[in-house]
Amino acid sequence: MTDETQTETIRNKFLVVVDDTPECTSAIRFACRRAWHVGGGVMLLYVIEPPEFQHWMGVEQAMREEAREAAENRLQSLAEDIQKETTIIPEFVIRDGFMKEQVLTLIEEDPDVRILVLAASPDSGGPGPLVKSLVGEMSGTFAIPITVVPGNLTTRQLDAVT
Repeated sequence: MTDETQTETIRNKFLVVVDDTPECTSAIRFACRRAWHVGGGVMLLYVIEPPEFQHWMGVEQAMREEAREAAENRLQSLAEDIQKETTIIPEFVIRDGFMKEQVLTLIEEDPDVRILVLAASPDSGGPGPLVKSLVGEMSGTFAIPITVVPGNLTTRQLDAVT
């Protein structure tokens, strides 16, 4: 593959971490609208963190299977909504492990991921542990730009800034 061909196949991707928080939808909408405007792609990452309860292997395995099925259903539903709104077909990534580690690993593995989009919790308890960790502790050394979307923005406000 020549350098010219490699440049043509690179597709700038917006990476969004998917969870069950209300503000997650703000990050997804922001990333999808930006990607749609600039001709980029969207990658949705769902991380299944290890359960705290690990006494019986059979129970743990059942919990993992249920979590994977829930992740697949959530991502499929989001993908349908995204495609209706923007015609973008997002990529899915489901990983087992800890959120921060999996985000960093995925960014390292996929050079097409150019921007990480996170949403800050509008609660008074702070923006959330992932935002605190990546934006606070690692901000000066992070490999790609991070966009933090306020979780309390309305659809109209999100559309206006994208």
